[in-house]
Amino acid sequence: MSRIARAALAGAIALAAPSAFAQTLTIASAAPVTTIDPHFHNVGPNNALTMHIFDRLVERDGRARPHPSLAESWRVISDTVWEFKLRQGVTWHDGRPFTADDVVFTFGRVPNVPNSPGGFQGFLRAITRVEVVDPHTIRLHTSAPHPLMPLDLASVSIVARHAAEGASTEDYNSGKAAVGTGPYRLVSYRLGDRIEMERNPAWFGGTEPWARVSYRIITNDGARTAALLAGDVDLIEQIPTSDLARLRRDQRVTVTSIPSTRTVYIVPDYGREGGDPQVTDNAGNPLPANPFRDARVRRALSMAINRQALAEQVMEGAGTATAQWLPEGAFGYNPAVRPRAYDPDGARRLLAEAGFPEGFRVILSTPNDRWPNDARLTQAVAQMWTRIGVRVQVQALPWTGFVPRRARYDFAVQLAAWGSSTGEGSNFLANVVATRDRVRLTGANNNARFSDAAFDDLLARASATLDDERREAMWHEATVRYADTEPYIQLIQYVNTWAVRRNMTHDPRMDERTIAMGVRPAR
Repeated sequence: MSRIARAALAGAIALAAPSAFAQTLTIASAAPVTTIDPHFHNVGPNNALTMHIFDRLVERDGRARPHPSLAESWRVISDTVWEFKLRQGVTWHDGRPFTADDVVFTFGRVPNVPNSPGGFQGFLRAITRVEVVDPHTIRLHTSAPHPLMPLDLASVSIVARHAAEGASTEDYNSGKAAVGTGPYRLVSYRLGDRIEMERNPAWFGGTEPWARVSYRIITNDGARTAALLAGDVDLIEQIPTSDLARLRRDQRVTVTSIPSTRTVYIVPDYGREGGDPQVTDNAGNPLPANPFRDARVRRALSMAINRQALAEQVMEGAGTATAQWLPEGAFGYNPAVRPRAYDPDGARRLLAEAGFPEGFRVILSTPNDRWPNDARLTQAVAQMWTRIGVRVQVQALPWTGFVPRRARYDFAVQLAAWGSSTGEGSNFLANVVATRDRVRLTGANNNARFSDAAFDDLLARASATLDDERREAMWHEATVRYADTEPYIQLIQYVNTWAVRRNMTHDPRMDERTIAMGVRPAR
């Protein structure tokens, strides 16, 4: 090759390189992002989006394994003291330096976000005091040993004191307080439509390949698939199960999948005493007592559910039958606990024993645009319950309408789902099963008003057990008790799926989060 040709080729490469870093990545989210405030509501769509803007002290990869982020290292000083060394040279999006003071402010804000329908305080429940050793060293003091500290902190986004002090959730949505250290800066947020972000060239994690990220909200399953095939978006999440086989055959796209940490279950409200118009006898008269407080009723309803049919027919293979809240192989999964056998005849006998030989009527509420096949799963369960005499009216609502009503305890029985983002046994117990307690910071997402001292005790003891083998044995014990008493009725464990354009690669995540940082141009 001549000298002139080599120079021309070098020039062409130099011109091509910036263009590769000037693309816009367009993502189609299956559920609305309801706020940019990273501490307001602990739900998957919000968490996925805010990961772009804010960082955490510890991060988790797609397999829920922790690694350094704003904290470059950590160590145990004593049984009740953890020390975290903060990364130096990190700046906020507005150029101001990140320091330990921002961490102190964040930890104070998390339990005190006004009107939060389910926040992140459970991840800080063990901390009794934050000690600032120097601007880049903190020590976290606990009342008892807490081996889960790094995993817990991977769920708490760090915000800037100078931007967030006195700010409301709306100030995050407007962009005023949405000042992070993350790989992307917020450009605009339109509820129910899209979020626009631009690359943060100063991010300590390295330069991202996408100059801009457009995070579009497309809740209709068919519309997401159509947008991908038309080239309007680059990546879709929650592939409709009816489209899975077709997309796997399509040469224009690549399908990625991974076992999910998200489980789906039925939640009765334990706070109702009786006389509820949503739970009546067959003549429409409210029942004098809440039937779901009777374990025999819950077991009967569980026995009436054919979970294998849910997995194979409703989910078309994108789910597995379960009686617990973790996927097989996760820390705390108990292989000895299997789903209750499908036995409609036995269910009818148990209902009669509980005082309902003719069954009863109930309104079962569900979102219809949040989780894969959420309304379809609810309809299938309703049909199965009707066969044993429990006549069900399904109330399906958009997620944006479902959440505020759930926060007000409007539903007598509802479909729910939870993704254990830490990938181990404590997350579901601390946030969903444990008694709601603002002092102990447990039960932040317990929307059932359920309370059982035995679960609270197991959570406290296991969370303070440093020995991994002993701690996992306690999670196994909790799983056995849960499967026996069935405070909530587990249905299936999801399999997470995405589809991406063929000229890109995607790293799937067990926590189901769809993030631009997991998408790269194909080489």
